[in-house]
Amino acid sequence: MNREDFKKKHGIIGVSHEINDLVDIVIQVATSDITILIYGESGVGKEVFARAIHESSKRANKDLISVNCGAIPEGILESELFGHKRGSFTGADDNRKGYFEIANEGTLFLDEIGELPLTTQVKLLRAIEFKEFMRIGAETVTKVDVRIIGATNKDLQEQVDAGRFREDLYFRLKAVTLQIPPLRKRKEDIPELVNYFLKSY
Repeated sequence: MNREDFKKKHGIIGVSHEINDLVDIVIQVATSDITILIYGESGVGKEVFARAIHESSKRANKDLISVNCGAIPEGILESELFGHKRGSFTGADDNRKGYFEIANEGTLFLDEIGELPLTTQVKLLRAIEFKEFMRIGAETVTKVDVRIIGATNKDLQEQVDAGRFREDLYFRLKAVTLQIPPLRKRKEDIPELVNYFLKSY
């Protein structure tokens, strides 16, 4: 599939060199299982690119599970990601699968990954490295096969330097890095977007 067909298929709007370069990279890496980290301000289309990667991968017939890490309270984040066993804490009335288990054989898109607390980062690193995790309250590990795509509007290297993000996790995540520039830095894409929205609405 050539670049223009790829953009049309996945709803990627833009003619700028920046967008074209990003699409070329995505076409190259989508079919592998390599971990990808997407940088960009809110609204630049990080999830659009994540979905394009998933839909072009060998996991396309499985689910893409999107999780906004910044929108889940810290107290329940670990349970949401990894699940829990019945009775493991107050309110845990049933066994529950987490997003990792739900995304098994598919793709897990972790948006705002820079918001993860350090304690959760440790478990995420293990899940990426060893493809296994433990539900809260469980005594055995659960094996999973999940591709990870992370996204953030923060500079994770700065977060690492400040001690707010684990360096080992950062290096695991940034195997391939995509930087999506804001629209103000690619103004030639504005007419394309205007035409797209005129046709849509």
